[in-house]
Amino acid sequence: MAGLLYSVSMSLDGFIAGPGGDLSWLTPLLPPPGGEPNPLTEEIGALLIGRRTFGGDDAYRDTEGEGEAFGGGWSGPQIVLTRRPPPAPVPGVTFAGDLDTAVRTAREAAGGRLVNVLGADVARQCLAAGVLDEVLTCVMPVLLGDGVRLFDAPGSDPVALEPVAVHRGRYSTDLRYRVRRG
Repeated sequence: MAGLLYSVSMSLDGFIAGPGGDLSWLTPLLPPPGGEPNPLTEEIGALLIGRRTFGGDDAYRDTEGEGEAFGGGWSGPQIVLTRRPPPAPVPGVTFAGDLDTAVRTAREAAGGRLVNVLGADVARQCLAAGVLDEVLTCVMPVLLGDGVRLFDAPGSDPVALEPVAVHRGRYSTDLRYRVRRG
């Protein structure tokens, strides 16, 4: 069965987006589209995306990678969790109205490879449902001071994570954790 990995870029002070979901802060910190390959994309079989992330800001805006997963560095099946699918079909994208259907569809589409979860809200839902297996946080060299927090769930219980790997790359320091169960 395909595991679920939430991957996210985050400022050093804990923000994954600026105020209102703005991702323009990330653009100068990312590799250029078509640049060096991202090792994560070799592990991914499908994307499970939240609706706001799917229709939101794009860190590759105004570049040749705009509108493409990982700036064009990955292509494959995309499943969007939403109760409001668009009126017209979107090529390569499946819309699912509930988490169970979205996770099942993404796992099947991944063909035994990783399902990459994109979007803080869908990641929180996966964590609460006990289906999220790993978290990969790419810490970017910037302090934003305000915006959307990595995990903002006041009143929730702590979630234990087990370190898997640390990688210091050219553009970020990547911290990979396994979600501890029980």
